[in-house]
Amino acid sequence: MTQVMQGFRILEVAEQTFVPAASAALADLGAEVIKIEHVERGDAMRGLASSGTSDVPDDVHPLMEHSNRHKKSLGLDLTSPEGRDILYRLAATSDVFLTNKLAGVRAKLQIDLDDIRAHNPQIVYVRGSGQGERGPDADKGSYDVLSFWARTGAAVGTWRPEYDLVPGPPGPGFGDSIGAITIAGAIMGGLLHRERTGEAPVVDVSLLGSGLWAMGQALALSLVVREPWTPPAATETRKNPLSNSYETADGRLLWFTCLQAGKYWPSLCRVVGHPEWADDPRFADHASLMEHSMEAAALLEQLFASAPLEEWRRRLEPFDGQWTVTQHTLEAAADPQTVANGYLQECRNAAGVPFQLVTVPMQYDEEPPPVGRAPEMNEHGDEILAGLGLDWDAILDLKVRGVVA
Repeated sequence: MTQVMQGFRILEVAEQTFVPAASAALADLGAEVIKIEHVERGDAMRGLASSGTSDVPDDVHPLMEHSNRHKKSLGLDLTSPEGRDILYRLAATSDVFLTNKLAGVRAKLQIDLDDIRAHNPQIVYVRGSGQGERGPDADKGSYDVLSFWARTGAAVGTWRPEYDLVPGPPGPGFGDSIGAITIAGAIMGGLLHRERTGEAPVVDVSLLGSGLWAMGQALALSLVVREPWTPPAATETRKNPLSNSYETADGRLLWFTCLQAGKYWPSLCRVVGHPEWADDPRFADHASLMEHSMEAAALLEQLFASAPLEEWRRRLEPFDGQWTVTQHTLEAAADPQTVANGYLQECRNAAGVPFQLVTVPMQYDEEPPPVGRAPEMNEHGDEILAGLGLDWDAILDLKVRGVVA
């Protein structure tokens, strides 16, 4: 694959998933990423023992690996003048400075825009935040479940009237990973702008902004009709019988999204063995099908409940409309399209334990980006310091004084 980010160096002072996953994506695309970690504990993600719903295995940390692939790690005490000096020297050789530290923390650590730009006026300075850099909550910490999911209307959009609770995100780091790709694209745009104009921009991406963008169509509709966006009732989902889900005999779900229902209805009737439905006056064209949508949906509901999923896979194969099977994560990983396009790849962590990672969702020259493992804490510390011209005695002195790990 063409390493479109090769030759760019990114200096990261960030933890958890949202911001680190952005530089991880760019590292897979060829960028050199130097990850600055807390000198003693490292990235807080290293100590995370549970995703919230399942424990993290002892032999491989998939959450850490997802967000830190292909990076170099340096443990550094940024509260010390010597540690900041090393950071500034690295910034002078970097194209991008990337952080998720809040404004107050950036000021305290002296890693704010002016601090970094004093050592490299051409660096693209990138901030990832919970709620944005302005407003009353700008300096408040957050997580994707709060800013991306709960605050933007996304959570309410998944709520069903028959449920007692609004559901949480569908997986760990859901909003973080979406926001991270937004940051990655913003960094690419910032570098392109610098190349074309000579001006290095300041880049801001927030979980709130990313979540609002993801809910953008719902928000636009809601603002036009002046009503909050809420999920439709079960009767509403059957206004189009071919834009609906149906349960099979073994409890699986077939999902159809044929917006031109009248066009695809005859074809579906043939493949499911009921060509007479296509000749039924109630379903003769799109308008009549929509008028009698509940009746058509009832027929399909009864039909699909009569056989298991695998039979419907076989029978629906020639259907030219849009449909899929609702899958769990292991099925999604084994999906023929996932395999054919290289959307998952094998990897080994630092201890040699094999596992799989999802590839960055962008391909160049028809090849998936190669995945890599996350670094161990301070794995590249000596190498990075030597690259700055420090000899072993100087490095050892910094280690003894706790400036570097």
